[in-house]
Amino acid sequence: MRAIGVNTWVWTSPLTDRELPALLGHIAELGFDAVELPLENPGDLTASAVSAALAQTGLTPFIVGAMAPGRDLVETDAAQVRATQDYLRECIDLAAGTGATSACGPFYAATGRVWRLSPEQRSATYAQWQENLAPVAEHARGAGVRIGIEPLNRYETSLINTVDQALTGLGDLLGQGVGLALDTYHLNIEERSSADAVRLAAEHLVHVQVCGSDRGAPGGDQTDWPGLLAALDEVGYAGPLNIESFTADNASIATAASIWRPLAPTQDDLATTGLAFLRSLATSRQTTTSRQTTTTEGEPRA
Repeated sequence: MRAIGVNTWVWTSPLTDRELPALLGHIAELGFDAVELPLENPGDLTASAVSAALAQTGLTPFIVGAMAPGRDLVETDAAQVRATQDYLRECIDLAAGTGATSACGPFYAATGRVWRLSPEQRSATYAQWQENLAPVAEHARGAGVRIGIEPLNRYETSLINTVDQALTGLGDLLGQGVGLALDTYHLNIEERSSADAVRLAAEHLVHVQVCGSDRGAPGGDQTDWPGLLAALDEVGYAGPLNIESFTADNASIATAASIWRPLAPTQDDLATTGLAFLRSLATSRQTTTSRQTTTTEGEPRA
């Protein structure tokens, strides 16, 4: 059975050591297997506090970064690039210090930063991105952590919107401690087929985030969930499905994620509804696969 995780952004932002024990305890009580821990600001979370909370709850950790204004690896000055690289190294170090296998996010430019790019400008910017991400990738390899680059929709970036762009932009960094992190919300907007986008990512797929096409709980929305899970199985993705949504009660995160209305009666409802749907989907798929296997094995040989 595929593990199911949830991002703490469903309830709070920023997450710090102070809120950590109670929130992770609550997430474990709801029945989740894994948790996404966003490091919004260096120092918000420490490896010792996170490790203690994980030991208490048994949750599997995954680290995600937040590309706030001023965090850029392209089309900016050298000082800002260095500061962004340092921030990404902190995300990687937190992952390594807590047993997380990956650190994921849109690690190229500040979320919400958009600008027009000619084909020539895009190629030059991709080359610049590779150059400035390379030292971070080297740090990740040394720490035993994989970086997952997340494409975002066109309203949040103009640089990496699709899997194809991510693969092109990363170039030789692919497989060198760097892969892709895919979010069904962005796939629903930018890809002609979410399942085919997963197939294109193939062995480079590091991490998967899920939510409904309206940014709410997965299930009952326009997403082809059986098709998506089938594609994940095809490419051999064995990691969890991680629900990422946001609270409308926090002004900064609601504005950043464009959450202008509640997406469920309560944030707990959002989490548990999504969890129940994903569990039932996985169970249904497992049952169908088992029946198909049994039927095939029971067929008479020619």
